[in-house]
Amino acid sequence: MSDESSSGLARVPRALRFCAVGVGLGVASMALLPVLLLLAALCLLGVGLFLLPVGLRVLARLADVARRETDRFTGRPTPEVPRAAGQRLAESLGDPVTWRDLRWLPTSMVAGTTLGVLGLGVAVTPLVALVATGFWWVFPEDEPMRMLAGQPVDSWGSAGLLGGTTLVLAVVLAVVVPVAAASLLGWINRVLLHPGERERLAARVDTLRATRSGAVSAHDAELRRIERDLHDGTQARLVSIAMHLGLAERRLGDDPQAVGELVAKARAGAEDAMVELREVLRQMYPPILSDRGLPGALASVASDCAVPTELSVGELGEVPDPVEAAVYFVVVEALTNAAKHSGASLVTVAVSRQGRSLRAEIRDDGAGGVVEGAGTGIVGMRRRVEALDGRLRIDSPLGGPTTVLVDCPCEW
Repeated sequence: MSDESSSGLARVPRALRFCAVGVGLGVASMALLPVLLLLAALCLLGVGLFLLPVGLRVLARLADVARRETDRFTGRPTPEVPRAAGQRLAESLGDPVTWRDLRWLPTSMVAGTTLGVLGLGVAVTPLVALVATGFWWVFPEDEPMRMLAGQPVDSWGSAGLLGGTTLVLAVVLAVVVPVAAASLLGWINRVLLHPGERERLAARVDTLRATRSGAVSAHDAELRRIERDLHDGTQARLVSIAMHLGLAERRLGDDPQAVGELVAKARAGAEDAMVELREVLRQMYPPILSDRGLPGALASVASDCAVPTELSVGELGEVPDPVEAAVYFVVVEALTNAAKHSGASLVTVAVSRQGRSLRAEIRDDGAGGVVEGAGTGIVGMRRRVEALDGRLRIDSPLGGPTTVLVDCPCEW
């Protein structure tokens, strides 16, 4: 069997599942549409102003399920424009996503139910044809069972010929029709539920504006940190070296032994200054990345972590330096948080190449409950990742586990 045939047959179970989802969402739409119409009418009495937002949130849940299942069936996820954060009716009605949901609702009621039932119904026709062929003799002789353009089935020979032909046709239809029905339903859902090109571009501009602002803030914070480190550490060391050398110069002719001690202190200060300067540079771009690459650098970090850490690194290919640095710092920060705050007994780190993106997942079995902005460094992690057009997701319910997932594009 060819690869195309295999992939076509592999789509049938997914198509049947999507048809079943379409039927379920269609029935739910039948129930929800009159409720929303009633709540809209009650807005004239004032009661609907408080109840309609609840109905719209239920609609949003259904529409989100349809989006997710459509993306899963088609295999072509589309970036969604975020919903309005408000809970009031005016904010919901001012959100373009709500209006897409509303235009999808009656279509789901009709198209979802019809196409879903069609796909599922045709899928069982081979079984119906097989059962009918085996029980042709149940029909009376004067009114025999008929197949294929009304041809009568009155013997086992005709049952085998007509029934076999019908079964073959039913199998072909059971393969083709559900996939076609599901594909049409998926196309309808994408047209109605997914944002248009202009809306996606507007959302993209808003995202780029926010990430640019975050990148500028992160850059300013990084410059201030470097300036503080150099001023409080390296600069103080250099001042101390200058003072010792100045004193040594004054005592050069009077007390050679004291000059030797002062020069030794200056040399020690110079060594300390080089160590501190090296540490500042290491935080800008860790030399270990240049020396060992990302896999070796992560292996070193994992081995030094206070919590037992399991590291898995796949074939990464060519990764830009900024992406390597961002993923490295996220892993370091996540491991530091796990060691300090989570009480975890095990951390797993998985880094892999997913198409054009580099993905890292850090998971610990600790207490969870991580709150962004509570001094855990997540804000800095997010800014560093989003500055590269990447995404950072934190899942940390109370009781754990905590999962940090970062995706950074490797091509711009």
